Amino acid sequence: MTYVIGADCIDVLDRSCVDVCPVDCIYVGERKSYINASACIDCGACEVECPVSAIVADRVARRDETLNAHLEDSRAFFLDVLPGRDLPLGDPGGAGLTGEIGTDTALVTAHLPKPPQT
Repeated sequence: MTYVIGADCIDVLDRSCVDVCPVDCIYVGERKSYINASACIDCGACEVECPVSAIVADRVARRDETLNAHLEDSRAFFLDVLPGRDLPLGDPGGAGLTGEIGTDTALVTAHLPKPPQT
């Protein structure tokens, strides 16, 4: 089991999940964060910490069409060549080594921006 970050994270990027991840497997894109499933140890610390409840277990995501799309999208973030990059991100060994990635997948890029909070 691993975790996935859904659409509720888009344009929020609170990063509290990044701060509590003991294995540094949450990478920050331009508008959303992504969990590297191959590095996740299934501790659940990120899920509890997320202020917008955007993080769910993959077994939950597979049963929900929208969340399942983000499960597939998370794989794409690491395996596909993202806009502005020459190579796929792959498994770089920790988000701290890469810093913010600064780009997102097509699914996130196509997502309408959230209106500003007033």
